[in-house]
Amino acid sequence: MIINPEEVPIENSTDYPDEFKSIVAGRFRQRLGNFAGLKNFGVNLVKLSPGSASALRHWHSHQDEFIYILEGELTLITDAGEEVLTPGMAAGFPANEANGHHLVNRSNRDAVYLEVGDRTSNDTVNYPDKDLIAKPGDDGESSIFTRKDGTDYY
Repeated sequence: MIINPEEVPIENSTDYPDEFKSIVAGRFRQRLGNFAGLKNFGVNLVKLSPGSASALRHWHSHQDEFIYILEGELTLITDAGEEVLTPGMAAGFPANEANGHHLVNRSNRDAVYLEVGDRTSNDTVNYPDKDLIAKPGDDGESSIFTRKDGTDYY
C-alpha cells in the first residue's frame, strides 16, 4: 500500500497522567503503520517542536524500538548521557535492556524522525526518572499507569 503522509491524520494526544502531558505537548505523530494496516509493528512519522520531548525517558520489557532522524537536530538522552542526532543518524533500543531513553528537541526549529516499534504483547514500560510504570490496558492499545510499587497512579 502506498501512503501519502498528507492523508494520514496528525495526532497530538498522550495517555500520560496529566502532570507529564506538557513534556510531550509539542509531539505530533502520524501513525503510518496503522494507516497501512500493519499488525506486527508500528511506524510513526513524528515531528517534535522546539522544547518538546518524544516521551518520558523510558525502556520496554518486550518491545524493540528504532528511530531514524529525517530533519532537524534532536538530543538523544540515555543512561550513557546525551548525544546530538542529525539527519541520517539512527538508534535502536532492544527489548528488556534497562536503558532509559528519549529524544528532546533543544534546537530552535522543528525536527522530524521515523519511529518503529514492534507490537509484542504484555509489554511493560518503565520510566526510570519517574515513579511510573505503564502496562497494557484491556484493549491492548491504551496504557494503565501505576506507581513502581504497583499502586494505581490516579
